Amino acid sequence: MISYLDLVIAFALSTVISFLLAYLIKYIAVRLNIMDVPNQRKIQKEPVPLLGGLAIAFGSFLGLFYLQPDHPFFYSYLVGATIILITGILDDIFTLKPVMKLLGQFVAILSLILAGVIIEKITLPFLGIVELSPLLSIILTFLWMIGIINAINLIDGLDGLASGTSAIALLSIFIMAIMDGQLFVACLCIVLIGSNIGFLYHNFFPASIYMGDTGSLFLGYSIGLISILGLFKKITLFSFIVPIILLAFPIFDTLFAIIRRLVNGEKIMKPDKKHIHHQLLAAGFSHRNTVLIIYGISSMFALLAIIFSSTSIEYSMIIFSIWMFLVYGLAEVVGIVGRGKQPLINFFRRLFS
Repeated sequence: MISYLDLVIAFALSTVISFLLAYLIKYIAVRLNIMDVPNQRKIQKEPVPLLGGLAIAFGSFLGLFYLQPDHPFFYSYLVGATIILITGILDDIFTLKPVMKLLGQFVAILSLILAGVIIEKITLPFLGIVELSPLLSIILTFLWMIGIINAINLIDGLDGLASGTSAIALLSIFIMAIMDGQLFVACLCIVLIGSNIGFLYHNFFPASIYMGDTGSLFLGYSIGLISILGLFKKITLFSFIVPIILLAFPIFDTLFAIIRRLVNGEKIMKPDKKHIHHQLLAAGFSHRNTVLIIYGISSMFALLAIIFSSTSIEYSMIIFSIWMFLVYGLAEVVGIVGRGKQPLINFFRRLFS
């Protein structure tokens, strides 16, 4: 039986391993010239080593091997994680075409679905538990996993952004997992939190190494799976909304990017510099402060998700309204409300000025 002390030891082990491995991976990446080179779309001014996600992954794996959680999906998770890591490594080295990246994600998700990891039901207010058909369950699982993997990938645009926001989301899921007695979910969360913290020492501004797609795809895959096991399976009012509230920042940043590109007649997969973090930089915030602001936003969403998951329907409506208010604010930041108008943001500017 895994104790709280075991979780603490696994957390410390993952943190230390990730912290130390980052030095080795940094050295190897520089020697092999696996670097993120500056261009018009990127923020950094100098080449930065890639493959840092390997430190996060191996730190997490060693923490899990210490815990040895007894769960039917444990080895299925490792198989899919290995596939997604290989995809990320190849993309960091060779810059894969989008269709090839999606193929790697598809295979990793398929390995989970074949093992039985699916969203088979959701809980709706007034309707209770709604059982989904096998086909609908598989489609919803694919869409959710693909969405979260690419959402984490897209927000990895500033030093420490993806690692820090992932750690915040994982911490909130860990708290909910402990409250619900979901030991396997808690084990996955604690080692990933530790690995992210260990890596963040190297990755926070100014970063000496980037996680690359190796890390962002791995984190997105892990968070997608954890949310399915730990959040969609909760038998509470609005349980299907909890993961959306929790992961609101990466989800809506991705959704706003898609809407923006469709409106402008651009390709959906075409990268740009109009994400939320780019807009905050353009507004005059420093690199470090922009990341800290987004940490704060992510923390608010995480806190709302924790409260939302265990409160009554009346309070749930209040929390949901606050969440929608924050999401609308994000929409104004990226300029997709009223042709770039910002009535809410301008109101607060006048209020505090």
